[in-house]
Amino acid sequence: MAGGGAAEEGRLWAAGEAYEPYVGRWSRLVAAQFLPRLGVPPGARWLDVGCGTGALTEAILETEAPAAVTGVEPSAAFLAFAQRRVTDPRVTFRPGDAQALPVPDGAFDAVVSGLVLNFVPDQPKAAAEMRRVARAGATVAAYVWDYAEGMQMMRRFWDAAAALDPEGAGGRDEALRFALCRPDPLRALFEAAGLRAVEVAAIEVPTTFRDFDDYWTPFLAGGAPAPAYCLSLDETRRTALRERLRATLPAEPDGSIRLSARAWAVHGTA
Repeated sequence: MAGGGAAEEGRLWAAGEAYEPYVGRWSRLVAAQFLPRLGVPPGARWLDVGCGTGALTEAILETEAPAAVTGVEPSAAFLAFAQRRVTDPRVTFRPGDAQALPVPDGAFDAVVSGLVLNFVPDQPKAAAEMRRVARAGATVAAYVWDYAEGMQMMRRFWDAAAALDPEGAGGRDEALRFALCRPDPLRALFEAAGLRAVEVAAIEVPTTFRDFDDYWTPFLAGGAPAPAYCLSLDETRRTALRERLRATLPAEPDGSIRLSARAWAVHGTA
């Protein structure tokens, strides 16, 4: 995963333990809606590109009755986390880059990727690689967050950060960094890779936090762009951001915070 250079993003995404409470738990909810829409029959060979902590791989195992799943991931920390968490004998995890997948041509019946493509420096190359390793007639699909509007936990964080720190926060907001995360660019990417019958649809899931601490604590663990920004602040500015969020988030009478997360899902046929 890379947006501002491989070394920078490698540091940002180093810890699977930090990623899980931040985004992994919500990615799993998206995966549960994403996979049934693909219509891949049981017994298929799957490739999970940028498998991260194994959220999408786990969902494939639980719902799709695959013959085998291969997960490819560039981050050693994420790969180690996935290997500890997912021990099903049908799974093989291996290091690799989405721009040069370490697998043969036409080897898979389904090639998928969750929350990855926007971080890849050469997105057309990644899409072409996904097409290359899919057999003729296979399904190729991916999903990314709607950072601009629909991923509310991040949108509210960056809006609060920009209000307090317009110059420092503005350049790190994923909505500004990732133009791919909209329907038209996703459709164009897959069609340019030679995929047929390309469709894009929204997937929206609830993201309910037990209380403010459940929302705020993952931003203190580092890992992704928003937590990394949060940790870069001195204590005074971090406290100001925390209190602005506490005042503006929609808390229920029991203290819970009910937001939603929208992802854009794209799929096509090889």
